[in-house]
Amino acid sequence: MNIGFVGLGIMGSPMAANLLKAGHVVTGYDMSAERVEQLVGLGGKGASGVVDAVGGAEVVITMLPDSPQVEEVAPLIVEYGRPNLLYIDMSTIKPETSRWVAGQAAAAGVRAVDAPVSGGERGAIDGTLSIMVGGAAEDVEAARPVLGTLGTTVVHVGPAGAGQTVKAANQLVVGGIYGLVAEAIVLLEASGVDPLAGLDVLAGGLAGSRILELKRHTMVRREFNPGFRIDLHHKDMGIAVAAAREAGVSLPLTGQVAQLVAAARAQGHGSLDHSALLKVVERLNG
Repeated sequence: MNIGFVGLGIMGSPMAANLLKAGHVVTGYDMSAERVEQLVGLGGKGASGVVDAVGGAEVVITMLPDSPQVEEVAPLIVEYGRPNLLYIDMSTIKPETSRWVAGQAAAAGVRAVDAPVSGGERGAIDGTLSIMVGGAAEDVEAARPVLGTLGTTVVHVGPAGAGQTVKAANQLVVGGIYGLVAEAIVLLEASGVDPLAGLDVLAGGLAGSRILELKRHTMVRREFNPGFRIDLHHKDMGIAVAAAREAGVSLPLTGQVAQLVAAARAQGHGSLDHSALLKVVERLNG
């Protein structure tokens, strides 16, 4: 297919590369000209702007940082997209923004689904993302061939905006696990126990998780090169807290994790990987 891809960041670049490997024609745009050139170097096409990326595309994918960027780009996609265009927004944004996008798209004859992802940079590179999709059933089915190239778990979770609600739930769980792994490392080290040996045992038992599998070594070594930045997780925890308020439910642990992530950002760690919650827990302990 001819696919327009807007947003070639840490996640978007490897996702666009995987679409190229699968044989699709990908025209990409990003505010960074260097990232566009990287896509061209892989065999993709470079666009000079959003409208250029959308022109002639059968499918348009956006992978943007937050709701304001999607709100800016979506009207251009809807206005300049071809009839019956399939618009897949894979950004992590507010559920109400996804519902607004779906309404704008439907009024213009554009099919829109929200399809946020989990799996981080590694999952984007390997094409093993978990993708939670909101939208009309027939539109989700139309998106499956493309989404199946990007992830190994693709689940239709409900109507427009539902994908974003599931992503909020994902982010509160991920943030909570990072916080607990950080506390485990601090406890093990303060007790004179080799933290890596201890985490190796945890990873093989009921406490095992994808986070322990992928990040225990780098966390113990205090290597926080961003796969997913604290700044973005801070935004996501805000979405989770707001979603809880809208649903009228109390999520006390989510609130505490949101404060830990906010503390990491306030301490100047916003550009680091979200595993840098360890730095906050260490600071709490002097």
